[in-house]
Amino acid sequence: MHDTVVIVTGTEPIRPRALTALPTDAIVLAADGGLDHARAAGLVPAGLIGDLDSISPDGLAWAETHATIERHPEAKDHTDTELAIAFANAMTPDRLVLLSGGGDRLDHTLAAVGALGAPELTGIPHIDCWWGDQHARVVHGPGTATLRAVPGSTLSVLALHGACSGVSLTGTRWELADDPLAPLSGRGVSNQVVDADRAAGGDRHGVLVHVRVSIGVLTVIFDPVGDGHAHHDDEPRTHEETTP
Repeated sequence: MHDTVVIVTGTEPIRPRALTALPTDAIVLAADGGLDHARAAGLVPAGLIGDLDSISPDGLAWAETHATIERHPEAKDHTDTELAIAFANAMTPDRLVLLSGGGDRLDHTLAAVGALGAPELTGIPHIDCWWGDQHARVVHGPGTATLRAVPGSTLSVLALHGACSGVSLTGTRWELADDPLAPLSGRGVSNQVVDADRAAGGDRHGVLVHVRVSIGVLTVIFDPVGDGHAHHDDEPRTHEETTP
């Protein structure tokens, strides 16, 4: 098992804030042209996955010497990001991070975030996504997560992968208690993390937000405190919580 596997994807340079959230010992994989952005950010990919239609010639030449390459045909049923996620999942990581500088292709964005809800990923305890400067945690049910968020910041919970039930949320202005969330419902959008003086277990360095989902896949978009990995406060799942 590997502690953290990072997948770099997308068409834009990686943002500095997202880089500081990565453990220094993470294994880095690249989805096609994401390798160029990974190297530009100072990361050293160990693997390159995709049809390789968007990577630069220099990047491909580097990968042929320094990385494992899993090449797929251009005519395929899965995106390069989906293929890279499947490759990472086979490594049985404790944490998976999808890292992208963003981009203007809405279809690619939705497909990339959607891939984090694949049933095959249920066994990964921690699934994160950095898209530009935006951070998300994906929680497969039945599962829980404890997040350290910036006091007073905005937090949203969304059922991006289908309906969710048994959604509970504490540490926010509007809490939930075993509530349902319809697919893409705006009900969980623009909640607010409580101020530090109102938080149980929180302080000026962050507020602990507790999230639970019984059935479904929940995406939590929030502003994490600090460098992301130094305050990794997720509660370990029980056997029940890691079983689909």
